Order: sequence, then structure tokens, then C-alpha cells
Amino acid sequence: MTGGGNITEITYFILLGFSDFPRILPVLSFIFLVIYIMGLAWNLSLIFLIWMDSLLHTPMYFFLSNLSFTDICYITSTVPKMLFNFFQEQQTITFVGCIAQYFVFSTMGLSDSCILTAMAYDRYAAICKPLLYSSIMSPSLCGQMALGAYMAGFTASLCHICALLQLHFCGPNIINHFFCDMPELLILSCTDTFFIQVMLAILSIFEITNVLIILISYGYIVITIMKITSAKGRSKAFNTCASHLTTVSLFFASGMFVYLSSITGGSSSFDRFASVLYTAVIPMMNPLIYSLRNKEVKDALKRLQKKRGHW
Repeated sequence: MTGGGNITEITYFILLGFSDFPRILPVLSFIFLVIYIMGLAWNLSLIFLIWMDSLLHTPMYFFLSNLSFTDICYITSTVPKMLFNFFQEQQTITFVGCIAQYFVFSTMGLSDSCILTAMAYDRYAAICKPLLYSSIMSPSLCGQMALGAYMAGFTASLCHICALLQLHFCGPNIINHFFCDMPELLILSCTDTFFIQVMLAILSIFEITNVLIILISYGYIVITIMKITSAKGRSKAFNTCASHLTTVSLFFASGMFVYLSSITGGSSSFDRFASVLYTAVIPMMNPLIYSLRNKEVKDALKRLQKKRGHW
């Protein structure tokens, strides 16, 4: 800490992480290492597969490759630091490091949300407007939607960071979490947090808007599917969006569950373990969800294996 007048500013935070479970720390470190390696491997593999197979150069897979990229950044913003801290006697992070970690985590999480919303619109256009799909989801629109997702995440996170830097932290400096999350930082602030609380409320409205767009898109999709007379046609139409619907449900449901638990005074230990679900497990599972339930991805894998056989 550094002194300045009557204010003592914190220069680092102590991340408690899972240190209150010393007996299972070795097991946790192994589990999180496996999750991180698999998350990187599967997401990079999916990006590579989409890049290599020309038949996957469609709007749906363009957004999916962007989702894999944000998932890689998302999981990397928290898990490596947590793994490093498992082997440290005191699990610390500098103030600057804490701010940087939250900025990357927030930017990628918000971008993830926007990309999932763009994918919902893509599925709406494909199923509800099949004859106009190519003109609606043009390459330029897809690029603009992806860029808009990143810019929205970056801008919102930058506003939060600017507001966060106006706060003073004069002790204690213990974060009861495994990464620097905004609610934990606000608890430690010794200055008024009203303005940043208002910004978080606005962010909640932004997330609710994304959820509403997804729900409206799927409402139209369900109505359109129910109008299809053949059972085979309905099944084929549903399968084109089943993977995306699974990913959306897991991402938003887990995030909302942890958020509601924290504001209603849920168990901090439970919140930490629940947070692992949306910060590490879901980003790892997304490529698997799309691979197992998607015939086009399976066919692309077979074509890639044949190419490797010719090489």
C-alpha cells in the first residue's frame, strides 16, 4: 500500500480463490488445467476446421468461429492466473493486473453475448426467410455484426473501467473469488459506488435486450417449424438451431443464476464454484456441443481426414 495524505491506496489484491479448500486444491488444479487445455484445443480446432473447409464458409460458421475466438480469450482471462495461484503461498494480483483481467473478461463476455444474439438472428433468417437468406445475411452484414459485437463489448467494458478507476481502495484488499469480478471490487471500495452501480444496471438492460432478441427470434423459428407439414422437415429445421439454443441456454442461465445468487446473499463458496461453469466449463463445451449435434461439422471432419490421408 502507498500512503498519500489521509488516504492509503491499495496496490495489490489477495485472491482467496479456493484456498479455503486446502485438501482438494491438488484435485482442483488438475481439473482446471484439463478444462483449460481442452477448451483451448477444442476451440482452436473448430476455428481451424472452419477456416480449412470451404463448405463451412457460411454466416453460421463465421459467427461460430468468432464465438470460439471470444471463448478462448474469455477462459484465458481467468483460468491461467488461477492455475498459477494454486502454487503460490499468497495468491496476489496487482491493482493494474486486476483491472486488466476484469477488462478482458468483461469485453469477451459481452462480445460473446452479442455474437450469440447475432447467431440467433442468423438462424431466424435461415429458417423463416430461406429464399432471402443469402441477401439478408450478406458477407458485409455478417462482418458488421461481428465488429459491432466486439465494439459493444469493448465500449461497455471501457466505460466500466473508467468508472472503476475513479474509486479508491484503502483496505481491506482481500477478494473472496478466484478472479477480479466487479461485485467483489465494489465491496472493497471505500468511496461511493452509486455511479458504477447505475452503469451495471444499464449493462443488465443491455443483456436483457440480447436475451429478448434471442427469444423473439426463436419464437418466430418455432412458429415457422410448426407450420412444416412433414415430421422429417420439422426435425431437420430444429436440428439446424439445436446446438445454438443449447449454448445460449447454458451461457445465459448460468450467468443469471450466479448473478441472482450473489444479490440475494448466496453462499460465497457456492458462487465461486458456480462461476467456474460460465467462466471455464461452458467455453470449453461450446465446440463439443456444435460438433456432436452438427452433421455439417462431422462431414467437414471426415473431409479433412481424407485430405490428410492424401498428404
